[in-house]
Amino acid sequence: MNVFFTVIGFLLFGYLGFWIWYRNRPAYSVPSRFPVEWKELLQKHVHFYQNLNEKEKRRFEKNIRNFLKQVRITGIKVEVTDLDRLLVACSAAIPLFGFPSWKYNYLHEVLLYPASFDRNFSMDNPEEVITGMVGSGRNMDGVMVLSKKSLHNSFGNTSDKHNVGIHEFIHILDKQDGEIDGIPGELNNKEYAKPWLRLMRREMQRIRKGKSDIDAYAATSEEEFLAVASEYFFERPKLFQQKHPDLYKTLRKVYHQDMKRRLRNPFRKPRRIGRNDPCPCGSGEKFKYCCMKN
Repeated sequence: MNVFFTVIGFLLFGYLGFWIWYRNRPAYSVPSRFPVEWKELLQKHVHFYQNLNEKEKRRFEKNIRNFLKQVRITGIKVEVTDLDRLLVACSAAIPLFGFPSWKYNYLHEVLLYPASFDRNFSMDNPEEVITGMVGSGRNMDGVMVLSKKSLHNSFGNTSDKHNVGIHEFIHILDKQDGEIDGIPGELNNKEYAKPWLRLMRREMQRIRKGKSDIDAYAATSEEEFLAVASEYFFERPKLFQQKHPDLYKTLRKVYHQDMKRRLRNPFRKPRRIGRNDPCPCGSGEKFKYCCMKN
């Protein structure tokens, strides 16, 4: 009888282990070496990446690989391409690039929809247009939903102060202390939280009175203010500092990044890598002798 229960216990333990692995398995096999094709996609589509030096690019690429190992990206009625995966991972990596080690503890899957959707995830409701959301509840906890079209538009337009991917990942970052409340972990100490709350609420009042260029959605709640203001900070830092110097100074402290200095060069489309150019993998070899052969 003891042997019987031991076997049953062993089987149940094995099944539970398999179920945990299956739920958290990566949906995509991440290459052991960052592919040169991925580097080209980042250089072509991601303004943030374009402005990094070679050492920073390697660190950014490492962060992207780590994210893709940890979080599944699933298409809902849409194919998920390498560019889709990279843009989702960039949305996650950009806000936390100023931290030496990082991980989103409250996320295990990102669902990509072809276009906007409503709160019931229907794409046929013109009355409600949602381009991104962080799920909650039993079946959606730890899940983010993004519109693929909006994600691409966010990285294609660097002058509109908006990035839906960054916006939603700010919510996940806000939740790192256990609650989405508009107070980043860096400011949770009361000494810093009170000045931030005063600054935030004052600006929310200016938005409601039509006296601010921050998107009106930021005035709907404190958590949305943090996400919208952070989009502005990462997308248009020079203008953000000019219009909102106190907010810029605070968010620079929160994210450990001076985005005005980082995004010193305008978004540009690079020329195609030539056969005799240095290989973008950083090997020091010519492209034709290195990654071009692969």
